[in-house]
Amino acid sequence: MADHLEASVTLPSDPASVSAARGYVVGTLEEWGLPPDTDAAETVRLIVSELATNAVQHTLGQSPTFTVDLALVRDEHLRIGVTDSHPRFPKRLPAAVQQDNGRGLVIIRWLTAECGGRLTVRRTREGGKTVCIELPWTVPARPVTAAGRQEP
Repeated sequence: MADHLEASVTLPSDPASVSAARGYVVGTLEEWGLPPDTDAAETVRLIVSELATNAVQHTLGQSPTFTVDLALVRDEHLRIGVTDSHPRFPKRLPAAVQQDNGRGLVIIRWLTAECGGRLTVRRTREGGKTVCIELPWTVPARPVTAAGRQEP
């Protein structure tokens, strides 16, 4: 596998883009060796879903798009970043029992910690922000055949 793999997609800040972001990430990770039916893929799918939903719902129409960036570094760390152009950093909202929202960041932090990862938020040069999750990459390397291809 390459020392460093990257992928990125920019989507409109529209609720339909949340599903597109999930599909893009799962498809990319499958290309990188993570089967889509694993616990790790499901965790990443949920994290991306929550981050993309936040980028759509909490930018108050001030970010016409959001970008999902993926980086796999030395087969050790997977970085997932979701960037939007709204300057407000995410904050934990009070979640009343009757509400369906307000728990996304709590879920993201819990899943990230459970996997041994970390969450950071940083400003972009353009004044927006990137919420970045770094997770250990736990996919075992597949053996390489004599022809130089990885075995399934």
